[in-house]
Amino acid sequence: LPHNSQCFGSVHSSFQKLIKNAPILIGEFAAPCTLMPPSPFLCMCVDETYQQMARETLAELDWCLDQLETIQTHRSVGDMASNKFKRMLNRELSHLSEMSRSGNQVSEYISTTFLDKQNEVEIPSPTLRERDKPMCHISGVKKLTHSSSLSINTTMPRFGVKTEQEDALARELDDLNKWGLNIFRLAEFSNNRPLSCIMFAIFQERDLLKTFRIPVDTFVTYVMTLEDHYHANVAYHNSLHAADVTQSTHVLLSTPALDAVFTDLEILAALFAAAIHDVDHPGVSNQFLINTNSELALMYNDESVLENHHLAVGFKLLHEDNCDIFQNLSKRQRQSLRKLVIDMVLATDMSKHMSLLADLKTMVETKKVTSSGVLLLDHYTDRIQVLRNMVHCADLSNPTKPLVVYREWTERIMEEFFRQGDKERERGMEISPMCDKHTASVEKSQVGFIDYIVHPLWETWGDLVHPDAQDILDTLEDNRDWYQSTIPQSPISPPPMPLGPDKRLNACIDKFQFKLTLDDDTEGGQEEEEEEEEEGKTTHNHMVLDCSQGEEEGEDVVKDEREGDIIEEEREGDIIEEEREGDIIEEEGEVGMEEEEEEKRGVLQRAQSGVEIHSDTSPVEDEEEEDSSSPADDT
Repeated sequence: LPHNSQCFGSVHSSFQKLIKNAPILIGEFAAPCTLMPPSPFLCMCVDETYQQMARETLAELDWCLDQLETIQTHRSVGDMASNKFKRMLNRELSHLSEMSRSGNQVSEYISTTFLDKQNEVEIPSPTLRERDKPMCHISGVKKLTHSSSLSINTTMPRFGVKTEQEDALARELDDLNKWGLNIFRLAEFSNNRPLSCIMFAIFQERDLLKTFRIPVDTFVTYVMTLEDHYHANVAYHNSLHAADVTQSTHVLLSTPALDAVFTDLEILAALFAAAIHDVDHPGVSNQFLINTNSELALMYNDESVLENHHLAVGFKLLHEDNCDIFQNLSKRQRQSLRKLVIDMVLATDMSKHMSLLADLKTMVETKKVTSSGVLLLDHYTDRIQVLRNMVHCADLSNPTKPLVVYREWTERIMEEFFRQGDKERERGMEISPMCDKHTASVEKSQVGFIDYIVHPLWETWGDLVHPDAQDILDTLEDNRDWYQSTIPQSPISPPPMPLGPDKRLNACIDKFQFKLTLDDDTEGGQEEEEEEEEEGKTTHNHMVLDCSQGEEEGEDVVKDEREGDIIEEEREGDIIEEEREGDIIEEEGEVGMEEEEEEKRGVLQRAQSGVEIHSDTSPVEDEEEEDSSSPADDT
């Protein structure tokens, strides 16, 4: 901060000099030779003076721009963008929660998971057994009795794992560099060793074992030990998920827009981070661990509890026998790698999603590319920012995979959620959003998940590496449409409207597209309502529905119907009023012309003042109103 303040002071001083020189250069650059005597020598001297001042001014300007580009202000800018995106998402979620009970549940899930909001709960006191545990111990690290390591005389398997289906495994690995590799089939053919197999294949493909002098047997021993520390009985966060995220990261690292952008050490760190990012995951959320006063939550002070634990276990396993795959790295390389990995794994905490998205969106708005379309990421802060978002995108890549793969992941994550919900029910706790198997809507949860989280993230990533991610975005759109089409229709909901010539209103019911922008946001609900009421006016600077015009047309139809109802009600009211007036005339006799004119004028005045006759107005109420009228009216 002191350095930044000093730098801003220097930049301010230089800009003052620029302001001082600008009027002279702009207003008097061409004047000297016309105002002074026509002496060629004098004109030449004056021209040289102004040219020198222009060169100095340009040099000052270049220095100022360089300082502004390199000064460390990205964090505050990212925070502002993050806060803006949170406001935008909160606004959309509030609308979603008002639509239905399932919509409210989806809204709560997204809010508590991706917006860093924690529920206030009564935290139970630790039991005696928990108090006896040493806090310095990293739980989850266990000594393995089976032979994970390979002896010197053991022949190394072709793909790093022993399997009887090597040919089938080879066919699956033909898609190693492609988006959408079926990790479930790969696990089947690799003797249920998807992470070990994928890591071995990727490191061979990228020649990282040779680059960093990693002994093959040490590498295989480590990845197998790592895979054994993923829980096979956890439905989603197991070694299958780790292998899928690692392979997805490998493909994203190879995107043409990032060609030769990252160093070998940064690539090594990204793949290692993806492999360890969920190791020893217990199958419950951070909030569950906090609410139950778990040992991990106490150790890490409720801050990114699981992410900190995954890092601790991943690095701790390097200390096991024949597991140090980084043994030949220099001290500086190990330190740099550890810093990179910590940064990337902590970024997989879903509560940091909006901050990551804001940083990525800010980078897209200011990105620089070479003539060949490759991103220019000269500074470490830019590269680590892209790597953080890359692993985060890989972690949220299920909806972008082929539908058959995506559906399998959906079943697994919902099973894990429901198991957590059962545990919460048994403990008498409030069941977390989307974890109640009796009320959760799987289809609506996936549509909301894509609309509010996955699509904005991948759309921004697509803008960064344009056009490399277009196929991924197309698959995401198709998968979203499929889940939208499977949402069961409520029995009490109106029948679907037939598709007419203008299908925009129908498209509005099924399709939502949200747009994030860093432009100035409209503040306050009043401005939003005014914009929504203006027909045909484009809504800027917040998440926009493509079908907004269709909605407005629908509102006009409803409005016309209401006006028609009001006209009919007014006619009925006029008839009732005429009958009532006739009765009064018959009972009370003749009414003078002057009094009749006064009554008509009164009626006219009331009509002009906006008095309306509503359908729920009964004759009895009218008679009561007449009774309470003035004596002149009674006469």
